[in-house]
Amino acid sequence: MSSSALFADLYEFAMLRAYFELGMNAQATFSLFVRELPPQRNFLIAAGLDDLLHEIEHWRFEPHHIDYLGSLKISSRPFLDWLANFRFSGDIYAMREGAPFFENEPILEVIAPIAEAQLIETLVLNQIGLQTILASKAARVVAAARGASVVDFGARRAQGMDAATKGARAFYIAGVESTSNVAAGQAYGLPVAGTMAHSFVEACASEMDAFRSFSEVFPDTTLLVDTYDTLEGVKKVVALAKARGPNFNIRAVRLDSGDLDMLSRQTRRILDDAGLTDVQIVASGGLEETKIDALTSRGAPIDVFGVGTDMAASSDAPNIDIAYKLTEYAGKGRMKLSAGKRSLPGRKQVFREFRDGVAARDVIAREGETLPGVPLLQPFMLSGRRVAEQSCDLPRIREYAKEQLAALPPHLRMLQSREARYDVAISDALASYERETRAQLID
Repeated sequence: MSSSALFADLYEFAMLRAYFELGMNAQATFSLFVRELPPQRNFLIAAGLDDLLHEIEHWRFEPHHIDYLGSLKISSRPFLDWLANFRFSGDIYAMREGAPFFENEPILEVIAPIAEAQLIETLVLNQIGLQTILASKAARVVAAARGASVVDFGARRAQGMDAATKGARAFYIAGVESTSNVAAGQAYGLPVAGTMAHSFVEACASEMDAFRSFSEVFPDTTLLVDTYDTLEGVKKVVALAKARGPNFNIRAVRLDSGDLDMLSRQTRRILDDAGLTDVQIVASGGLEETKIDALTSRGAPIDVFGVGTDMAASSDAPNIDIAYKLTEYAGKGRMKLSAGKRSLPGRKQVFREFRDGVAARDVIAREGETLPGVPLLQPFMLSGRRVAEQSCDLPRIREYAKEQLAALPPHLRMLQSREARYDVAISDALASYERETRAQLID
């Protein structure tokens, strides 16, 4: 049973019944795009497609769904009978997950009978919107880490279990190494990581007793050293190493509070002086990309960053102006003419041009045009079935994201607010079609 069957706004079902009663079943195209990037973002990263396709392919109305819809005033018996046999039969073209994209570019297009394309609107916006927000945030955190590993600690601060689990997937696409969320590890095959909390140290007779007993159970663990006094905690790790001798296998110490720059340097010195050069330093505690950037730019000897609240909630840009709009119906262009709500008519393609391996500009074109550059919209679902050759293998998506991010102009990969915008143009054919559609709608 699909958990998504009723995951739609009420007006979707109201429009569905109207389409049904009026016999409106012609082919429609809906485009998904972001009207304007948040001020803190130079680009966004497409994510969430695989989860979306799975939900759409398995969308079914079970008897209890039909019973509930029958209790609403918008329903009729013939309409409910039609819903009972509902299956999505359309096509979905999309950018690959991990692709950077920009304002007004279609990142996904649905081509299906209008009722089918309409019904999935809420799901499309939710699934693509969430993971795109979180992958885009994580890419900034990973960039700030300058090669140090990043671990997702955000499950307890995310807005719900679904956001925490799917967020971990989005973070991994953007370059985060692992997650503390065991459910996400199981669901997506992600590496999981985690050690101890302050409560374990506090529950033991002493900090040294905590370190000794925990490392007996987990010999290659990471020890949390800031429960009482951070540097004294590090010295206790050194004492444990001397006591264990060749049987000492502690992998890292974790700093979770205080001046992480100063403490990491002093910790590194204490460990190195004791010959523990292989013991790494993990830092956590209220971290986000600007704090991490400050630490790495000054050369703080931190090997791993654990990032929670700020990344899980994308605190500086928790939402995006994402829209899903009808762009064609029954073979004719459709568009919104409202001020500030521009949409481009018809089916489209996006071509990305490269110069010396660096992305130079994108051109939004009409579907069927052949222009210089790489076409970004590819078929992922045809006639309601997944396209087998379009792999959604997570390691491959992650590698693709890494390659595409590296191909962006350097100024776009900077953390500061954008100064120079990326060039996104509209093809002559699309511009002409826009004028033609506008004129027809006004008449």
